[in-house]
Amino acid sequence: MPTLHRDGEVFVLNLGDTENRFHPDWLAEVGQHLDTVTSAEGPRALVTSATGKFFSNGLDLDWLSQHTDGLAGYVGAAHHLFERVLALPVPTVAALQGHTFAGGGMLALAHDFRVMRADRGYFCLPEVDINIPFTRGMTALIQARLSKKTAHEAMTTGRRYGGTDALAAGIVDAVAHEDDVLSTALEMAGSLVGKAGPTLGTIKSRMYAPALEVLRDTSTPLD
Repeated sequence: MPTLHRDGEVFVLNLGDTENRFHPDWLAEVGQHLDTVTSAEGPRALVTSATGKFFSNGLDLDWLSQHTDGLAGYVGAAHHLFERVLALPVPTVAALQGHTFAGGGMLALAHDFRVMRADRGYFCLPEVDINIPFTRGMTALIQARLSKKTAHEAMTTGRRYGGTDALAAGIVDAVAHEDDVLSTALEMAGSLVGKAGPTLGTIKSRMYAPALEVLRDTSTPLD
């Protein structure tokens, strides 16, 4: 399960050491940790990482196959996670130490910045290959955070981007050796802790207002 600890003025959210899929209990735990970060006072930032082979593989398709009647609510909960991170009133950096797929990729994109391992691991939005169309909320998030060219390629081809390719495409902001991904993200976040607060939250909310509006629309989460 996800854990949260503090490294000086930077909160470190570890998503876990498995595929870190969005099981409802996992989503609830991450939400509680975001509450802690949001309610804290003073300079602060958030780094989100994980342990092992995966950053996150996104939606928990096994859980969904057994709870089809809860699909709309489940997708709404995933949307809520994306919109919370996108508008979080603290600087956020995703440290992508492993594979970052589908909803995991969208979670990474919701962060302000991303650091990816240079030599192994992929960023991929494979929905076109697994026949699961992006919701309007997911589409709005991806298009808000990537260039038109990169969003089109990533969404329509399911391309797997290694670290160097992801950097060239503007998906991530830096690459680092395996042992340096987290420390690089911590350094980046640490330089921004003084930006935390309501003003930053307002800036993000206005900057990404169209995407946030769609993500927050619970009336038709599957559209």
